[in-house]
Amino acid sequence: MELDCDVLVVGAGCGGVAAALAAAGQGLDVVLTEPTDWLGGQLTAQAVPPDEHPWVEMMGVTASYRRMRTLVRARYRADPRLREGPRRENALNPGAGWVSRLCAEPTVIHSVLAEMLAPSEHRGNLRLFFRHRPVFVEVEGDRVSAVRFDPGVVVRARQVIDATEEGDLLPLADCEHVLGAESSADTGEPHAVDGPAQPFDQQAITWCAALEYDPRGEHVIERPKGYEFWRGYRAPFWPGPQLGWTTQEPETGCPLRRPLFGAKDEQDLWRFRRIRCGAHYEPPLPDVTLVNWPHIDYWLEPITGVAGDLRRQRLEQARELTLSFVYWMQTEAGYPGLRLSEKTLGTDDGLAAMPYIREARRIKAEFTVLEHHIGVEARPGAVEAEQFADSVGIGSYRIDLHPSTGGQGYVDIPSYPFQIPLGALIPVRLDNVIAGGKCLGVTHITNGCYRLHPVEWNVGEAAGALAAHAIERGVPPRAIRARADLLTEFQDRLQAIGVELEWPAWVRTRQR
Repeated sequence: MELDCDVLVVGAGCGGVAAALAAAGQGLDVVLTEPTDWLGGQLTAQAVPPDEHPWVEMMGVTASYRRMRTLVRARYRADPRLREGPRRENALNPGAGWVSRLCAEPTVIHSVLAEMLAPSEHRGNLRLFFRHRPVFVEVEGDRVSAVRFDPGVVVRARQVIDATEEGDLLPLADCEHVLGAESSADTGEPHAVDGPAQPFDQQAITWCAALEYDPRGEHVIERPKGYEFWRGYRAPFWPGPQLGWTTQEPETGCPLRRPLFGAKDEQDLWRFRRIRCGAHYEPPLPDVTLVNWPHIDYWLEPITGVAGDLRRQRLEQARELTLSFVYWMQTEAGYPGLRLSEKTLGTDDGLAAMPYIREARRIKAEFTVLEHHIGVEARPGAVEAEQFADSVGIGSYRIDLHPSTGGQGYVDIPSYPFQIPLGALIPVRLDNVIAGGKCLGVTHITNGCYRLHPVEWNVGEAAGALAAHAIERGVPPRAIRARADLLTEFQDRLQAIGVELEWPAWVRTRQR
């Protein structure tokens, strides 16, 4: 089957959904593809509640992202079992997790995203294909002319947005890109690696799981085949065995031990990413928490840029690590009542549909965001991040890198609230490819704060709007950045759909 469209969005994660909403909302004919059967990527298939900034209830996210959050809360308020107290909370947090103001079940978020896309599908200008993976890209000159997907669909589009979790289109299209850790000699970043670049030094992936707890129950899983290995494994930079309660304080590197269950004022593991607070319901329901804890970060080997049996083997190792930690908690740690919650994540085993992938291939862009632009330590004498005239959005998070496959420990350093420059979405050569997610022009270091849910969403939304504007004006995306009149027109268009382009002055100086 062959399809023609205005805009092809590859990947239906946070960025891909936002890109499709933006482009289809401008009346363009859009095809959106996704290799899984989930919408939302890290929000859903990867089972990671949104990591957000402290101003999220007031500002700093796009209008469509805010609408997604509002609709999620509305779904919970519509449940007649929800108690009156939580129902009345303006900022209802369904799981009352302490990592996020919106710890919610992936199935609910997926259904909300489907609801947001539905009007365009019903109008006929958005076609959505699940379980479609790109396998071949046809390039003519400096333009992508077609993308072929397994199982056999070919899509021809005027503009192509890569919103995949790992920048999958980039090698297929021979798009200049970077993988892994850049050298400090190349970027000048204080926290970049010394010596040559290390493509296979990548942030750990995490295969998340959903747990319930039945204190009187016995729910011990079958002993994982990799249990003995993980039970005896300890990384050189880690303060204890992988299967144990002791982890590392990301900012200081000091040993850190959190209880599984703690007092009300403690930051315990159970409430860290709890997505269902059973006490919110009458009668009470079981709590459900998502395990995305340092104990299950898989940093043994990289997966991005690795193919075939070797990739499958490493992904299986990551799954085995998670199952081994669950088994260890149930047995050696003394919590046999912990139970993998299969229904929560739509899988047979209670593990997420896919691993949480923090770092993608990244385009060599017209402009690359460096640590010098946003990092507090890298900007001595400055009181805010670099301000970009071509801003297409904003975000805020610490520069947060998890331990890596190159044997590096945490990098967790403060940053200033930042902008998303348009130049970071545009490849140096290809004329009709736009970065719509984590594959934008950032480095291994700055990916640490541009990879978060609301930032990825904003990148995708800007990419979808950029594709629409380029088609409408009959120019390649880079021309919109190069011409002051087109750039101003485009930024006005972004603001009209609810994309914020700069932080208020009082926020810009707030180190995180």
